[in-house]
Amino acid sequence: MQLFSYLEKYDYEQVVFCHDEASGLKAIIAIHDTTLGPALGGCRMWTYQSEDEAILDALRLARGMTYKAAAAGLNLGGGKTVVIGNPRTDKSEAMFRALGRYIQSLNGRYITAEDVGTNVQDMDMIHMETDYVTGVSQAYGSSGNPSPMTAYGVFRGIQATANVALGSPDLAGRTVAVQGLGSVGYSLAEQLRAAGANLIVTDINEDQLRRAASELGARVVAPAEIFDVECDIFAPCALGAVINDDTVERLRCKAVAGSANNQLAEERHGDRLHERGILYAPDYVINAGGLINVADELEGYNADRARKKVEGIYDIMLEIYNIAEREGIPTYRAADHMAEARIEQMRRVRGTFVRNEKSALHR
Repeated sequence: MQLFSYLEKYDYEQVVFCHDEASGLKAIIAIHDTTLGPALGGCRMWTYQSEDEAILDALRLARGMTYKAAAAGLNLGGGKTVVIGNPRTDKSEAMFRALGRYIQSLNGRYITAEDVGTNVQDMDMIHMETDYVTGVSQAYGSSGNPSPMTAYGVFRGIQATANVALGSPDLAGRTVAVQGLGSVGYSLAEQLRAAGANLIVTDINEDQLRRAASELGARVVAPAEIFDVECDIFAPCALGAVINDDTVERLRCKAVAGSANNQLAEERHGDRLHERGILYAPDYVINAGGLINVADELEGYNADRARKKVEGIYDIMLEIYNIAEREGIPTYRAADHMAEARIEQMRRVRGTFVRNEKSALHR
């Protein structure tokens, strides 16, 4: 890939390549933007097919975190770490402590957290070398697993989406199709059922499907069929790029609102949802509960305060829908506009402050 051209196109600040021969560490830390504050983003471990693929993933994820933090109203920028390796077989204390030393060397410009392929125990090992890590064990004053808060934020976002698409935030009697019953998806399904929603679910894990049918009274369908079911809201909670050329015309819902990242295969699929009159909840906004939760650790974690902030996703979603309606644009663009406006406003404020300081020095 043409790395510097890509960095210039999307205005990245820094990319750090981390290599430690003794532990086998090969990692990339990407810092996209720190206008609003230090970059916060998880540490992902994955068996990438190539180094270019790993670099591109780090860059895309870091930029997404900038927008997620800005839209959530957090005073944080966007960053991401990807570790090249098999999370089941390649982990070691030495590897994560080596990564911790690289993070420490950035002096607070980047703060990490758990992500796909990493867990609380990995964060604890990073914490041995740096304080710039969240999501460590609760014994260290952390919030623990962020999945329940992510699910709660998605639930609140679905209520806001229902208010706009269906005329009421009340989910009683509504049908929600949940794709993916992992830690976030299942917790979301539980909250939806408690609110009176009827569930249609799918997953590749047969045990989770049986559990959902037994505990939640969910109707189970095959993974390929979830796009064709008639429902009020489709909630993607598994892989990305699920709204694509194949699926966008098959959907039989009034809204798409779920926890999965990068749900739109391409931006034009967001345009197509808009054309079809299907309300789309921008993924990086509705699934920001986990980020909001771990960000609270930076102030000294308080569970009630964090939950109150996550509740605010309801109002943020309504603001995005208002912008979209007012400007006549798809909701994914409205979310981008809101995030970009906040970043630009702070950039101007800081620019004015720097200019005033320079002026004072010359007086």
